[in-house]
Order: sequence, then structure tokens, then C-alpha cells
Amino acid sequence: MNPGPEGPAGFRPGHRTRAGELGTWWSAVTADGRPGGALRFSPESVADPAARRRLAGAVTADLGLARGGRSGLLPVADLVAAGDDVWLLTAEPAAPTLADLLSEPPAAHGPGPGGAAAVLVETAQTLLTLHAAGLAHGALHPGTVVIAADGSALLAERGLAGALHDRPAAPEHDVAAWASLATELAARWAAPYPEAAGLLERAAATASARGLAQARDVLLARRDLLPDGFAGRDRLAEAARRRQAEATLPPGPVPGAPLPDEGGIATLLPAAAGGGRAGGDESTVLGFGSGAPAETEAARIWRGGRDGSSGAASRGRRASRGRVRRGRTALASVIIALMVVAGVLVWLFREPADPGTPLAVTGVRVTAPKKPQGCGTTVRITGVLSTNGSAGRIRYQWRRSDRRTPTEQTEEVEAGRTSHEVTLLWTVRGDGDFRGTATLRVLSPLPKGGKLQGRAAFVYRCKS
Repeated sequence: MNPGPEGPAGFRPGHRTRAGELGTWWSAVTADGRPGGALRFSPESVADPAARRRLAGAVTADLGLARGGRSGLLPVADLVAAGDDVWLLTAEPAAPTLADLLSEPPAAHGPGPGGAAAVLVETAQTLLTLHAAGLAHGALHPGTVVIAADGSALLAERGLAGALHDRPAAPEHDVAAWASLATELAARWAAPYPEAAGLLERAAATASARGLAQARDVLLARRDLLPDGFAGRDRLAEAARRRQAEATLPPGPVPGAPLPDEGGIATLLPAAAGGGRAGGDESTVLGFGSGAPAETEAARIWRGGRDGSSGAASRGRRASRGRVRRGRTALASVIIALMVVAGVLVWLFREPADPGTPLAVTGVRVTAPKKPQGCGTTVRITGVLSTNGSAGRIRYQWRRSDRRTPTEQTEEVEAGRTSHEVTLLWTVRGDGDFRGTATLRVLSPLPKGGKLQGRAAFVYRCKS
């Protein structure tokens, strides 16, 4: 049998990649010729075994929703490890995103207010489903909204950032991000239609004040204000199909395409989630030769032509590598178990915070990207609020230098944690140079006679 194409065994990378906050997304063609996608996580983000376990838990939760017949998320095929790399494999392309479509000239491919309303209604419904299941997206912005070939809006990267950074689900962050998305779509795709733009802005305000269900109902009830109703979804579909055709050209040489070890890959998902887990191991190495277990989606995507091209000596080397991996997996399981026991002991014998002590915020730190940001960027500004470890409610506001009105939010803080992270997503588009400053100010609780705030700035440069 001839060797398969260059790329991860059986996984044929396309000509398109896009950098994300968690790693790099690749356009892909699966082993059986279907278009798909693959997210290669940045190595440092998945180096910790605990981060991998949390990641597997998030993906397993998504697969559980899919089995229950709930749609709205980009369908996941598997979560696999290949050497030091961890990949999320998707059964459908992860492009184009809403950010891709927003970067196009509106006159050429703009879906109009009907398309904007369709995206908002569908994403609101998906978020409501997640929240009802005790989950949250955690990183909603134009770059994580994928437009499928039929024009529907699918949410990608659900829960991945929270899993890697060990952040609890926070539905209120999703609501704020949805409201920001509605405001942006009103300005970009509905600007020529004042009544339609006003409807989208009213939905954004309703989400902040009364929740996503009410905001969704506002859009549905006043669809008469949309000049084309929800027909803009047809233009979304047209744009998505065009972009997908460009992104899934026959694969060719891709500089820097990662190559995993030939001996196999490991699925990080339990058997109940379709990942092939057996015998209670944290992961199972998948072989593709004689006597291998039934192929999972990961096996079909990653299986290459090499599996039948080598002789007995090659099979012996693969068997030897398999025994070494199993030994390493057993040792890793023992180490992880000891770490868990140690963590439990530390938690049991820690000095608990006095339940009668009210929550106090003692410091604010804000960080922004140091490198200049390019065209059509959504900048992530991160704030860390230091506390005394008590439970309570923090009320704070983000103020952007390009707006007069700040955005105010409230979050619950659990006892036992002395820091709490909050995020501002700031989308900048258009040509030119821009310096943006974000200020995070704590409104309550405050020390007597004092104020707590921090700020960070970033630089945007775009010459198209």
C-alpha cells in the first residue's frame, strides 16, 4: 500500500489555517473524503494532565448534548493526543466564522439585518440550552460562531477556554457577550435600515436587563421591522459555501504541518462518549493493524496509508512502542492519583475563611496583548480581581476609551478562592492605527474611602 498524503496520518490538512486563542484551526479532509476541521491546541495549554482531563470533560458534555438531539454546537468527532499534541477533531468545517464574514465588504456579501437576526436568534437559543444544562460557552465572540453550509449558526470551542484555564461556568458572561455581538451586528449589517438596527440594539439591551429568552422573543415578535424577514440566512448560506469551497481545496504541501508518531494516537474521551475508552484507563492507544479495536471517528480521520506498507520488523517496532506507552500510561496514572490525594489533603487541612467575614476586593490587575493587533481583530482584555477568599458578589464595570458609556456587570464569587478573572472582548475593524485603553473599575465591595481600578492598552494597526 502506498504511503498516505503528507500530514497527520490520514488527516489531510487543507490550504487554510487560522490562529485562535487556544491554538490553530486547520481546514481538513477526513480519511473518507468528507470536509471537517481540526484544532491543534497550543502545547503549553495542554501540557498539564489536569488540563487535558478538564478538556475531555468539556467535550464529553458536548457529545452528551448531541446524543440528546440538541443542536447548535459545531459537532465534535473526537479529542485525541498524538505525542505532545492534542487535537479537537470536528465532523464539519470550523469555517467560515462570523468574524470572516464581518471582514468582507458589506456591499458584496453582507447578509443584511435578516441574516444578523437569524444568527442572533439561533445563538441565543443554543446558549439557553447550554445554560439549562448547567453549562456555558465561556468564549462567545465572532470568531467562535461558525456559519454552516445551510446558513445556520453553530457555536465552536464551547467550554474549551474555561476547561484549560480552570474557570467555572459563568452564563452571565455569555449573556454579556451575546449583547455585544448584537450591538456589533446592528452597526455592521443593519446600519442602512434604522428600524432594523434599532431592533437589534433593543434586543441587546433586553438581554442585559432581562435575559436571553426575552431578547430572543423581541427579535421574533418584531420581525416585521426586518426588511427581508429572516431571508438573510440564504445569503449566509451562500457566503458559507463559497468560503468553505476555498478552504477545502485538494491538500498540498503545508509548511510546518505537524506529524504525530506512526505507532498510533490516543483518544482522550471515555468510551461512553464515543472515544474508545477501555479497561478504566485514562486514554487508550489506538492501533490500526491486525487485532486493533473497532475504529472510532479518530481512527478513521487519523488512519493513513502507512499501516499496511511496512513489514514484520515495522510491526515489531510498533508493538514495542505500544508496550512502552502502556507502561508510561500506568506510571502517569499512579502519579496523577498521588497528586489528587495530595490535593484533597491540602484542601481538607487548609485554614477555612471565616464564614462571617464579608467579601473584600483587595486589588485589580488588567492585561492586554503586547503585540500590535492586526486587521479585524477581537482583542481579549483580562482582569484579575484579588479578594480575601470570602464568598459574595462583585459589581464592576469595563470602560472602553472609544465609548462614553461603561458596561456594568455583577458576578458571584465562591468562598476559598482569592482571585477572580473577568474578560472584556473588544472588536476593532477598519484601516488605520488605533490605541485602545480598557479600564476595569470595582464598584462594590470597596474599601472605606477608596476606589479600585486598573487599566491596560493595546495597539491596533491595519493597512489593507
